[in-house]
Amino acid sequence: MGSTTPVPYWQTNIATQVPTCPPFLLNLSAKDISILSTPDSAYTTLSWPSVRHLIATNRIDLFQRQPLQLRRYLQFSYQIKQKWGSIIKFILNERVKWTVPVVAKGKKPFECDEDVKILWNDWPYGIDERIVHLVVWTKFELVDDPETGDLTTEARREVDEFVNEVFGKTCGEENVIWFKNWAKLKSVSALEHFHVMLFDPDPAFVEKITNGDVPLSRRVVNQEVKA
Repeated sequence: MGSTTPVPYWQTNIATQVPTCPPFLLNLSAKDISILSTPDSAYTTLSWPSVRHLIATNRIDLFQRQPLQLRRYLQFSYQIKQKWGSIIKFILNERVKWTVPVVAKGKKPFECDEDVKILWNDWPYGIDERIVHLVVWTKFELVDDPETGDLTTEARREVDEFVNEVFGKTCGEENVIWFKNWAKLKSVSALEHFHVMLFDPDPAFVEKITNGDVPLSRRVVNQEVKA
C-alpha cells in the first residue's frame, strides 16, 4: 500500500493549490500550526457551559479560533501590518477612532461614557454561534497585580459592576461572562481592553450597544494573499 503524503499546514482547508507557504503563515507557534493543520470539519465549537468553565477556571489560554478562521485572521493581521505598520494604529484609526495620546476624561474607571467603546471581537474564537463575543476598549488602565499578572481585586470589582450594569440587567447575569487576557496572551497590548461574551442576546440590544458595529471577519471572507 502506498503512503499518502501529508497535506502541508498552509494547504489545509483551502481548495487552491499553494506550493509554498504564504508569508502570513511563516514563523508560527506550534499551537497555531497544529490548529491550521486540522480540517474545519474536525473542529468542535465550544458550548456556552464550556466557555463559562474556561473563564471560571482562568484557562483562557485554551480558547482558539476555528482553523480556517485562524488562517483568515493571520492573513488579515499580516495585511494590516503591511499597510498600517502595526495592529494598534489600525485599531486606533479604524475601529475605536481615538486620537493619540489616548487620555481618559473621567478621573476614575467607567466614570465617563466616552472613555469606553464596545465593539464586536473582529475574529472571535470557535464558539457556539449563539454566543456574541464583544470587546470593551477603555481609555483608562485596568490595574494588574504585578505578582499574579491578573487584575487587582479593586479593578475586578470595577469591571464586574460595569458588566452587570451594561449587560447583565438586559441579558441576565447567567448569560453574561467576561475576561481579560493575561499579558502574554494579548494580541493587542498597547490599548486597554477586556472581553465580554453574551449567550443568545437580543440582536437589537447588540446593535445598540455596539452602535451598529459589524465584525471585520464578516467582511473578509475567502481572501488569499498571493504568495
